[in-house]
Amino acid sequence: MSDKTGWTRHLAASLKAAAPGLRGALVPNAPMAPLSWFRTGGPAEVLFTPEDEADLAAFLAACPADIPLLVVGLGSNLLVRDGGIEGMVIRLGRGFSGIAVEPGHRVRAGAGAPDVKVARAAAEAGIEGLAFLRGIPGAIGGALRMNGGAYGGETKDVLVEARALDRQGRAVTLSCAQMGFTYRHCAAPGGLIFTQALFEGRPGDPEAILAAMGAITEQRSSTQPVNTRTGGSTFKNPPGAKAWQLVDEAGCRGLRIGDAQVSQMHCNFLVNLGRATAAEIEALGEEVRRRVRETSGIELEWEIKRVGMAA
Repeated sequence: MSDKTGWTRHLAASLKAAAPGLRGALVPNAPMAPLSWFRTGGPAEVLFTPEDEADLAAFLAACPADIPLLVVGLGSNLLVRDGGIEGMVIRLGRGFSGIAVEPGHRVRAGAGAPDVKVARAAAEAGIEGLAFLRGIPGAIGGALRMNGGAYGGETKDVLVEARALDRQGRAVTLSCAQMGFTYRHCAAPGGLIFTQALFEGRPGDPEAILAAMGAITEQRSSTQPVNTRTGGSTFKNPPGAKAWQLVDEAGCRGLRIGDAQVSQMHCNFLVNLGRATAAEIEALGEEVRRRVRETSGIELEWEIKRVGMAA
């Protein structure tokens, strides 16, 4: 990206001119490290934070089709490479964080709503079946895109429908069946940007559900590096196996490259000890994959989303 600053300013200005009614912030050359739990990585050429779905639709209608788009939420499952991200990054923030309890043991949540808050809203309303969301450190949009799951539950178990916008800003509604969920995967077109979800649980006792959520919180705190710079589970569990166990058996617990380390507490977590670059974190993950392949013959698949360009 030669003359990066000039190009990013031009891109932001041209988008503002094409859609003068935009209310959200368009920021050229925007730092992405603060938006990722790893706290590392290069900038986005332009970062757009829409105010709401209508604002996002107007932006999409004005954005040229050849400009790459990447949508991010809480950044809990994201590794931004050191060279930054070409094109536009769309961050779904406060305008997409609404949560509403509806009749029929249903909960409607914006794609930017933290999973834990959706779980709590359901619990307080006596809706059972969504407590597993307490164990996912992300937002609803990510849960939809990856069929997020933990502690015996998955998004596909409780989703009624998802609402999204296509690349032209047109609204689309997909049923759970149309999402094509499999393990940590959704078959919905990659160009769709999820904006909200409708979930349905079953009647339950609020105190019992909150107690179950408390147990999940305690288990996470005692077995995962939750208060560190990490990206959550690094690798998907292969069929019939546990990723953390394969990593441990390959002798990778505590393995380091620079300030990137395989967590001593949970082997399927990579952590930034302070000044790790994205390149160091990714190289560590690839070294872990190599050692697991050598010791078990199993090819681990990344669960963390790696985006952008190398420096």
